[in-house]
Amino acid sequence: MALEDDIAFFEQVPTFAALGRQALQVLAIGAEARHLQSGSVLFYAGELADAAYLVQEGSLLLEPGTFTEREEHVAGPGALIGELALLTDTVAPATAIAREPTTVVRVPRNLFRKTLEGYPAAAQRLRDLLAARVDTWTQDLDKVRRALKKET
Repeated sequence: MALEDDIAFFEQVPTFAALGRQALQVLAIGAEARHLQSGSVLFYAGELADAAYLVQEGSLLLEPGTFTEREEHVAGPGALIGELALLTDTVAPATAIAREPTTVVRVPRNLFRKTLEGYPAAAQRLRDLLAARVDTWTQDLDKVRRALKKET
């Protein structure tokens, strides 16, 4: 893929789109594509996570780990997996298995952090995006709390 195509692909993901084209250029140059055969495991639940993965082609089955109660989930093109690993130490909550020949783009945490350091405006836009998400989650949880309170 040409660099402009890579940047356009990153721009389709809200977390990355918030950074702006200059920062995305750095990420697109530093990220690495990984090609997986059907049935290959990208990572296992419980492993330390030091990168996020953006599904470019194909799909991954995400099987929950023993410490989670979530159902299986399929992540297809454009899905960002492991977003939290871009910002902090964490473990994978699921095992990711290629359902078919699949290409993912690996974005290492150290590359992401260096990009944010080099582009403070991008870091601010990301902070604003994440703050808005937390606000939405808080409002949603408050609705659930009120609904549960009515039931008792």
